[in-house]
Amino acid sequence: MNWLHRRTKPDAAPAPESAWRAPRAKVDGVRVGRRLDGGVPDGDPATAWERRRSAYRLVSPLNTKKFTVAVVGTGLAGAGVAAALGELGYNVHAFTYHDSPRRAHSVAAQGGINAARGRKVDGDSLHRFVVDTVKGGDFRAREAEAYRLAQESVRVIDHMNAIGAPFAREYGGMLATRSFGGVQVSRTYYTRGQTGQQLQIAGAQALQRQVARGTVSLHERTEMLDLIVDDGECRGVVVRDLVTGQVWAQPAHAVVLATGGYGSIYFHSTLAMNSNATAVWRAVRAGAYLSHASFVQFHPTALPISSHWQSKTILMSESLRNDGRIWVPKRAGDDRAPADIPEDERDYYLERKYPSFGNLSPRDISSRAAKEQIDAGRGVGPLRNSVYLDFSDALQAHGRDVIAARYGNLFDMYHHATGEDPYSVPMRIAPGAHFTMGGLWSDYDQMTSIPGLFVGGEASWAYHGANRLGANSLLSACVDGWFTLPFSIPNYLSGRLGTRLPGADDACVRDAVARVTARTDALLAVGGERAPSHFHRELGELMYRHVGVERTADGLRAAIDGIRELRSRFWREVRVPGTGAELNQSLEKAGRIADFLELGELMAVDALDRQESAGAHFRSEYQDAGEARRDDERWAFASAWEVDADDAAGGLRLTRHAEPLTFTAVPLATRSYT
Repeated sequence: MNWLHRRTKPDAAPAPESAWRAPRAKVDGVRVGRRLDGGVPDGDPATAWERRRSAYRLVSPLNTKKFTVAVVGTGLAGAGVAAALGELGYNVHAFTYHDSPRRAHSVAAQGGINAARGRKVDGDSLHRFVVDTVKGGDFRAREAEAYRLAQESVRVIDHMNAIGAPFAREYGGMLATRSFGGVQVSRTYYTRGQTGQQLQIAGAQALQRQVARGTVSLHERTEMLDLIVDDGECRGVVVRDLVTGQVWAQPAHAVVLATGGYGSIYFHSTLAMNSNATAVWRAVRAGAYLSHASFVQFHPTALPISSHWQSKTILMSESLRNDGRIWVPKRAGDDRAPADIPEDERDYYLERKYPSFGNLSPRDISSRAAKEQIDAGRGVGPLRNSVYLDFSDALQAHGRDVIAARYGNLFDMYHHATGEDPYSVPMRIAPGAHFTMGGLWSDYDQMTSIPGLFVGGEASWAYHGANRLGANSLLSACVDGWFTLPFSIPNYLSGRLGTRLPGADDACVRDAVARVTARTDALLAVGGERAPSHFHRELGELMYRHVGVERTADGLRAAIDGIRELRSRFWREVRVPGTGAELNQSLEKAGRIADFLELGELMAVDALDRQESAGAHFRSEYQDAGEARRDDERWAFASAWEVDADDAAGGLRLTRHAEPLTFTAVPLATRSYT
């Protein structure tokens, strides 16, 4: 079979364990599965994408209208792929649970978008971009995909600029850039502190253009709750109208999930309250694999929790670390006002520990360093749970007008949220659950282990490895949506011309709709006394305590037991009023939290199974003087989890498949930012 269309089927024979060095699982109930082939073209990773794209099969413009594609999610990845496929003439159905596609959570990524355009004389290059990305991810991503991200980044900036993103400019008219964490060059393009919002507006406008042309059907206030799978292939989605409660099926020749990450499982997170993992988890329960589940990024510049009853944290852009200096008092318990603490009694700990990168050290390292200071009693603020981000030096050097031009809306947001003026006093920041590097495992074509099911953006595991560098999230979503999936999906569809879509009477459709209805009925029938948010809050506390910035084997075992017990109580005690035939936000939340309670167990199992520290996954047992200790001999692979659940009160039955990761252009090395 041509490698272009080779698939790793679930019934494939397992490879000898010695072929990919995967250690036997030491977690009860976990089986070691198969060696996965990601379909990366052989040879030089720097030319892999060009060779792959040139070999794709095409769909004639006369035939595109004969194919239906369902796109779930309208953020940068979802809006991009829906608009691009619509422009090509495909029949596209786009789904969002928002009342408008422009409300997707991509708007929250404020600081900028990376690109290897190399327009400054600062030593940047495409290869340096790849090195920074692979190294930043602690060598737990595909090298060839980092090259694709770098190569397409140039096109992304020019494209988004062309469709209306108002990028900042230098005095002479050139697009302006600034630095972000984990790099020593200036490659981040930005629109003040509103980059995600402006890119999302541009993408949503492109999507609405296709809606007006009739190539895209937009379904707002509609949530995907299951996949239609027939003979092992994805054939559509089952959705619920969140206003009327109607459940209906949309058959499709291919489905794209671009539904974002699952950081909101921690309850207190930088994500919007409605962000969830249901679409991804429903795909996992239908047979897709979930990879890198435990690689969760804690953003070092989130606002600290000020009250137990606070519903979420607020993200302050990493771009602030270009001019802000991070410090804590040297003396534990020092309760003086920051202005009263002299310079020689301040510890600028990132500048001290990582002098080459200083306050622009990568997010995982910066978050661990902040937690170390807070745990040592040097935290600041009323709850002693934060560190200072101080702009006094920058204000003195550049003046208020310059700083306001760079970060004015971020300063205003901080002032509104805290009542404190960051022009006068330092900001207080703390690590907060933010971005999930984990997501649905996919091959180099971004197709999951279910043929016909594609994934893009944060819902995917691609590009970032064990830690995402700042400003690569908007980039990866745009690359997936505009410049990868519109090539790889036609390659898949080209061999399916004339394939009949399943109808309402087909067994695969009836079964999928029946699963959704049965799940809704089960949630409504519990009849307990506790609101769904009660269980979400408890789950978040377990996750922060045991599956947070730092993990231990004992803590992860406690998390697994605690989550299983919490899931059992959820199915006995949750209260969902109303019916399924109406607008019912309690029902929405209950379904999403039920999925979180299963996903949380998998995250803890993955963290316990991976016996090393890598990037954002930091096991206390595996460190060298506080720095992460990778084990490349045994763990240089991507875990891809297959899930089969017991009854609602039982644990998950899990199989860990693995895709080996090799590196040629960026040799394996210990990360160092000193």
